[in-house]
Amino acid sequence: MTAATYQYVDLPDASVVTTRALLTARENITDTVAARAMMCIHGGAGFGKTLAVNTCLRELEPGEDVRKITFRARPTARAVRYELFTALDQAGEPPRHPSEFDRLLKTALAERPRTFLVDEAQWLNGEAFEYFRYLWDEPSTQLAIIFVGGAGCHTVLRREPMLSSRVFIWQQFTRLTPDEVLEVIPLFHPVWADADPGDIAFADQHAAHGNFRAWAQLTAHTRTALARTGRARVDQELLRWAFSRLA
Repeated sequence: MTAATYQYVDLPDASVVTTRALLTARENITDTVAARAMMCIHGGAGFGKTLAVNTCLRELEPGEDVRKITFRARPTARAVRYELFTALDQAGEPPRHPSEFDRLLKTALAERPRTFLVDEAQWLNGEAFEYFRYLWDEPSTQLAIIFVGGAGCHTVLRREPMLSSRVFIWQQFTRLTPDEVLEVIPLFHPVWADADPGDIAFADQHAAHGNFRAWAQLTAHTRTALARTGRARVDQELLRWAFSRLA
């Protein structure tokens, strides 16, 4: 499906940390795939949704055929058809007529069970969500769908009663709590492994605010500071320099 990677910034030596949110996602995704159902994972930017879902879905491969679709603009049903055509590795030219296109996709989806990861789902409108429901409702498709997106994803889904009533599991990702930060961040990267807990709390309070993407960004700058100063450990003077690079 995807290569193992970190979101937002290339961060050598970083580790995937098994947070409570990731453990919950693993359980929820496993149950959703087993039921051939739909679920929605939503939350603020940088909270670790996509990384957690990618990690959990990779664990299901190769036994599960997982296909990822990412939207960067508000797609029409026609655009969704073309994305599915590409994701399913269909040969030849896409059909021109919607009914023919729909038959082709249904036939392809009926070949074997599949799971779609629909990332950046906050860009989907009601028409696009409805098209996924249309394909999922076809008994022969054996389709599981994981929608992952920001708060807008949850809002739009809730406005579509026929679709939201079919969502098997809803999961919201939130910021790390201060206690979770002290537990998780030393495992996230060697920079923080022997750092003073007070310095980690200081960094979270002034810069990262429980946001995993912000922690990745801060960690990258902190690595640079350690390399340039030759210091062995993080301290608050070094962290203030890292803060100065952040918006």
